[in-house]
Amino acid sequence: MSKKIYAHFFFWVFLLLGTIVTAQNPTLQKELVVLESTHNFDLNPHTANYSNEAQLLTALYEGLFVYNPATLEAEPALAQGYKISRDKKIWTFTLRENATFSDNTPITAYDVTRSWETLCKPGNYAPFASLLDCIEGMNQYRQGLIPFSQVGITSKNANTIVVKLTAPAEHFSKILCHHAFSVVPENHTTTNNRVFSGPFVLEERTSAFIRFVKNENYWDSAAVALPSIKIEFSDDPDENAYAFNNGFAHWIPGDFYIVNIYDTKSIVMSPQFSTEFLFFLADKEPWNNKTLRNALIAAIPWEELRENSIVIATTLLLPLDGYPEVYGLMEQDLDIALELLEEAGYTTDNDLELVFAIPDVERCRKQSEIIGKALEQLGITLKIEFTANQRYLNSLTGWEADLFTYTWIGDFADPLAFLELFRKDSSLKVTQWENSEFEALLNTASELTDANKRYEKLGEAEQLLLDEGIILPISHPVSLHAVDYTLRGWYSNGLDLHPFKNMYFGKNADNPGFVYFDQNQNLCYYD
Repeated sequence: MSKKIYAHFFFWVFLLLGTIVTAQNPTLQKELVVLESTHNFDLNPHTANYSNEAQLLTALYEGLFVYNPATLEAEPALAQGYKISRDKKIWTFTLRENATFSDNTPITAYDVTRSWETLCKPGNYAPFASLLDCIEGMNQYRQGLIPFSQVGITSKNANTIVVKLTAPAEHFSKILCHHAFSVVPENHTTTNNRVFSGPFVLEERTSAFIRFVKNENYWDSAAVALPSIKIEFSDDPDENAYAFNNGFAHWIPGDFYIVNIYDTKSIVMSPQFSTEFLFFLADKEPWNNKTLRNALIAAIPWEELRENSIVIATTLLLPLDGYPEVYGLMEQDLDIALELLEEAGYTTDNDLELVFAIPDVERCRKQSEIIGKALEQLGITLKIEFTANQRYLNSLTGWEADLFTYTWIGDFADPLAFLELFRKDSSLKVTQWENSEFEALLNTASELTDANKRYEKLGEAEQLLLDEGIILPISHPVSLHAVDYTLRGWYSNGLDLHPFKNMYFGKNADNPGFVYFDQNQNLCYYD
């Protein structure tokens, strides 16, 4: 499928899906059983970094906004309302008067500001903290340069928060949907917390499962239909399919064989606002040399490297409507690769070595074999280093390697959700590469109120990233689920995030409320 056709499907997923309102029959509600791969889930919204953790956190915590489960538009949650100043730099939020924690303690403006202060506290491990750098002074506070009292956040009273931004940011409400900006109780920790701000609370956690039960003190508890949710851990795709086919489980997020699912209409494939790519650390010789990096890129057989990808990626971003065309990485050219090698000051006799750090999974092993053979033609030896898949992300910091692999799902439907990974002061930064021109383009984009002109500058920043030879795009992953079609309120969306609050069970005759893609990638939905 071409990039333009894929973008067309992605665009229609966002525009055509709407919330399907079906009466929630109380007699049909039961515990939702989800089969998840074994994972040491981090249930602290400040530090959680995996997409499957983000899914579970939709049950336990909430911030000022939440995603619409179908359109991914930002919808007020703990914020009852908000207004934006004429210059679009001052946002004033009004909290719901009936908002409480699960222990019935009122949630106030102080709790919101304290949660954000804790998240961005200097020295904290909080991967998404820098997304709040659009607030005046927050970047300096994160670096320990100023106290939090000088950050542009003021609690006017118990129900009112005023936030001053460094520049207009129409996507600010979408940023605040992210789980990292949820409101947490005072003295919140990862291991000793029994108080929550979301629609469910944690009842039990064992090595085999996690169970959530409905939070009766949640401000919108009347809209929460599910009495409980059980997340069972299973790495056996055959057993998962058996449990699903026999009604013991209602949702499998990916770990199953399609051919084993009896009812194929329960299989949901959909595009994600996501990219799998390789990146250079680029902070030490010789791979801090732009020309040498591009020599390697020119030597790679891209078609072979991407052959097992459902949707290939030649650029970092999956194109959004209105985003400019970016020239990506598409063709192998050994002649150019050898020319660039010489231009960088090397020959095929220099015995260069590139250390490639990967998780110990088959797909990455295959990629390393393809890259290794290509680099042999430049006289470059590829050395492979492994770690367990679950430890991979936490191992990136301090790993003395040159090339890494990464898969990133955008946290909101905006190019900045990806470009933030390469900003100099970003807490999400995955490479030591820094570039003043890249920073200037992002800064210019942040000051533009015209959406098309803003996209134009962000497109230039992405093009620079590709031209510098920092990233090697591989694919745009698709999500795969088996979903019981009596489960309503589950929608395909680009972030592959499905808020538990919206789910409930209905009769078979009702509209299931989700779409699926057939084998030809045609968008299908039940009528």
